Amino acid sequence: VQLQASGGGLVQTGGSLRLSCAASGSTVSSYVMGWYRQAPGKERESVALINSGGNTDYADSVKGRFTISRDNAKTTVYLQMNSLKPEDTAVYYCAAKDSYYSNFDIWGQGTEVTVSS
Repeated sequence: VQLQASGGGLVQTGGSLRLSCAASGSTVSSYVMGWYRQAPGKERESVALINSGGNTDYADSVKGRFTISRDNAKTTVYLQMNSLKPEDTAVYYCAAKDSYYSNFDIWGQGTEVTVSS
């Protein structure tokens, strides 16, 4: 499985962006998919994840503002980001794993999100 993230860019505080993560090479409909981010000088952190049944989980810092979704027919996962804040500035990565209890072991390249104040 290969993952390709896209959709990053520069946006003002309060704006919105939608990130996409396209999977290729194999179906990911049964995989747990996630979005992570890494801000300059900080550790990578989990942002959101979604399992094959559509159940989701979010970091407290993005609850109510970000929405993760998946389109299994297109093998694509999305991250809708609303009400963006400067602290959301980071490189965002999509990831996949074939078991809820395992670590994410398939990673895409990052897409950069910059939120200006």
